[in-house]
Amino acid sequence: MGTVTPRSVLRYETWTLQPDREPDAEPVLYAMQCAVDGETSPSSEDFAEPQDWVLRHCGQNPSHHTYREIITRPWRAWRRT
Repeated sequence: MGTVTPRSVLRYETWTLQPDREPDAEPVLYAMQCAVDGETSPSSEDFAEPQDWVLRHCGQNPSHHTYREIITRPWRAWRRT
């Protein structure tokens, strides 16, 4: 018998990616960040809380007019069959 050579088997699969809406998924979290000084609001499942933070922050810092919305959304990937 001759020598045995290892061989590879490649299998291409299609993957799908979508927001995780399963009952046990992590919650979607919202926060706001001041683009002037980089301060960030606490994260919350309710967008009203970061929005209130922005209104307080710009009230205390009248020259801070620009903000970034930060959304943390859970995603999941799986192989299609």
